[in-house]
Amino acid sequence: MSLKQQITDDMKTAMRAKNTARLGAIRLLLAAMKQREVDERIELSDADVVTIIEKMNKQRRDSISQYEAVGRQDLADVEKFEMSVLATYMPQQLSEAEITAAVVEAIAATGAASQQDMGKVMGVLKPKLAGRADMGKVSALIKAQLNK
Repeated sequence: MSLKQQITDDMKTAMRAKNTARLGAIRLLLAAMKQREVDERIELSDADVVTIIEKMNKQRRDSISQYEAVGRQDLADVEKFEMSVLATYMPQQLSEAEITAAVVEAIAATGAASQQDMGKVMGVLKPKLAGRADMGKVSALIKAQLNK
């Protein structure tokens, strides 16, 4: 079953269970997916759906930090709940050791020697690690490896 179909089925389940909080989060995701399909006139693949979820998670992380900065824990909790719902559709995250191994392998494959070669390394890693690792952390690991 495709990820898109699974999300639609989960929406129906949440409707039947009258789980309004979960239903709202799933509807936000479905709306973002539909918007992209209409804008680009494409049928979304599972990879496209994961990209949308990553973007939505990033937006929520930013919102949480802003809400907590102004003392609105109630709104931050709503965002955290939505992130937990979105996380159920993400692929299994890689461990720190697996990410480090991928970074070392990509540096060797590209022949990167300095910070100026970081774009080459990211170009190799992004398709491999998309949805399975935080690219901010990957970037930091690449910098650390190139500075050795």
